[in-house]
Amino acid sequence: MKNAYTNPGRVVVAMSGGVDSSAALAILKERGFDCIGVSMQLWDYSKKEDALGATAGSCCSLDDINDARRVADGLNVPFYAVNVEEAFGREVVDYFIKSYASGETPNPCAKCNQVLKFEVLLRKALSLGADYLATGHYARIIPDGPGHRLLKGVDRDKDQSYFLFTMTPSQLSRVLFPVGSLTKTEVREYARKIGLRTSEKKESQDICFVEEPRYAEFLSARVQGRIGEIVDASGKVLGTHSGLFNYTVGQRKGLNLSGGPFYVSAIDAANNRLIVGPAEGLYSEGLIAREMNWIDKDARELALKGGLTATAKVRYRHPGVECVVTAIDGSRARAVFRTPEKAVTPGQAVVFYREDAVLGGGWIERAVKDKEGLE
Repeated sequence: MKNAYTNPGRVVVAMSGGVDSSAALAILKERGFDCIGVSMQLWDYSKKEDALGATAGSCCSLDDINDARRVADGLNVPFYAVNVEEAFGREVVDYFIKSYASGETPNPCAKCNQVLKFEVLLRKALSLGADYLATGHYARIIPDGPGHRLLKGVDRDKDQSYFLFTMTPSQLSRVLFPVGSLTKTEVREYARKIGLRTSEKKESQDICFVEEPRYAEFLSARVQGRIGEIVDASGKVLGTHSGLFNYTVGQRKGLNLSGGPFYVSAIDAANNRLIVGPAEGLYSEGLIAREMNWIDKDARELALKGGLTATAKVRYRHPGVECVVTAIDGSRARAVFRTPEKAVTPGQAVVFYREDAVLGGGWIERAVKDKEGLE
């Protein structure tokens, strides 16, 4: 199979304005690729925030685009800003709002990767005659027979493979992750060595369209939140909540209940109820996932036969739990944990691994508290 790094072609590099994508561009240029830098314009930057509190956020801002442009100029690489406001609003912001409104906790970064980067931007790259799209993700893609495997990044503290579980075989064949085989420290050292202006730039921590302290304000302007009951597992009313979008599974603060301590163990959107209980009530025996995407075909076959043993990550910083995965139908799967797992949250991604390799993943439909519910 052709190795992209030893047979360089034309590549569009998605530039966020940070050190990782800047280094990715520089690495590919050094290796002989015909590079084009591209940033995604997500907002109308003529205004700091819209009438309902959406902001340019802490990444992908106008300053970030300008940083990306200056890096590209310094490397003598052509640069373009691509307007994706409509797609971003529809596929990421609206998804974020609808998820909270339905009692789930969304993962907008994974959705942005799925739709904006590896669908919209990849199509744009190919339309420009590029052979590849590159990003600054800490993950690796390696040839494997007629296809490719998706692996964790070498830097375990920065590994971003969890957010990439939706990638398809055709996308894996056209995408490059130049910094995935490096540590963050090595990336910064490389950026300093070649004089990249972003070498010391801090990483953004918030969702790009709203800063963390303003989540409630952002959602309350868009979601028809209703006051409802807070109940325990038996249905006993303990208090009232201010709108389900203000809560997530595992949350302790902000419940304003006497006694306890109480934690959110489930969100009952159908009945507008918040279910709480002691810490032990946060544990689940397994989960049901929807919209499954299998990257490893052999893993998919084993799951269809009911016998895939894997490690499941149920959130980004989760260390993983051993499980057995069984496909329920073509798009859903059941995972039974070897040991009960805490705070399995509907709306988040579950990603299945075998050592470094991503086997596949899906969106958590529901946590299952007892093994009978997994039969």
